[in-house]
Amino acid sequence: MYAKFHSIGAYAPSKVLSNKDLEKMVDTSDEWILKRTGISERRIAGDGEVTSDMATIASDIAIDRAGLEKSDIDLVVCATVTPDYFNMPSTACIISDKLGIKNVQAFDISAACSGFVYALSVAKAFIESGMKKHVLIVGAEKFSSIVDYTDRSTCILFGDGAGAAVISVTEDKSEAMIDIHASADGSYADFLVTPAPGTINPVSQRVIDEGLNFVQMKGNETFKLAVKTLTKDVKDILAKNSIDSKDIPHFIPHQANYRIIKAVGDALKMSKEQVVVTVGKYGNTSAASIPMAINDIYESGRLKKGELMLLDTFGGGLTWASALLPFAGETK
Repeated sequence: MYAKFHSIGAYAPSKVLSNKDLEKMVDTSDEWILKRTGISERRIAGDGEVTSDMATIASDIAIDRAGLEKSDIDLVVCATVTPDYFNMPSTACIISDKLGIKNVQAFDISAACSGFVYALSVAKAFIESGMKKHVLIVGAEKFSSIVDYTDRSTCILFGDGAGAAVISVTEDKSEAMIDIHASADGSYADFLVTPAPGTINPVSQRVIDEGLNFVQMKGNETFKLAVKTLTKDVKDILAKNSIDSKDIPHFIPHQANYRIIKAVGDALKMSKEQVVVTVGKYGNTSAASIPMAINDIYESGRLKKGELMLLDTFGGGLTWASALLPFAGETK
């Protein structure tokens, strides 16, 4: 039994927050944001629109494109750091309910921007063990709910959105995922952190007064470590599987910052045509970043059945992951 990447779907909220909009909110400029990040705009969830709402729309699309019924899904895994509820119930449970998927195992994972590839590894393991046949994995974030829009170092970076994929069983080895690497190092936990609420900083007036419920990031340190780690991880997975970077049609990195994407792409000697870039219009959507990028090349007709994808991601934890896999779905 092998696991295949069966389908992709995504959802981006209609509300756009442009750099020009941010100029009116904090001391920054469109020119500075573009130069430092490559981001022109990001999407923001509408009033009353929550993480599970976005995830449900993306999931509906992915299930439909897989040619499956919702009753065929036997596991739902949601990667998010902006769940509907703190602690419980899991957002995966809420997504399952909104989709009408009943009596099926569902749980969340927290690996920040690496969450989707972490979920991919979970789905692969469940399918190859024979425990599941069709796994719905979702990366969904309402990052605007944990961003301080008076902090110009973070508010320019993040956006909202969701991406989903169906991972299915196959006996055809040519469709199978080739390899997934996933790792973490908690000694860098303070590089990217949401300090509260939690057992270290329980909900209190101090938490609100000090803004500990908002994401905090050591930008320069994170940038340097991200480039180094992402490049090494990709080189390792390619070498292990005897694949040359020039033979990768679609290099799909986490869409955090164009300077990081370019630095890693250049280090791997990837051409501009190989590297998928969507950060300019969506910003950093954390766990939703990679599936939203895959969906973009799918909907534009660039992604064809059987073509190899190389995923590469880095996020809070610190976590990182890479994956080599063919796209095994039907394409436009």
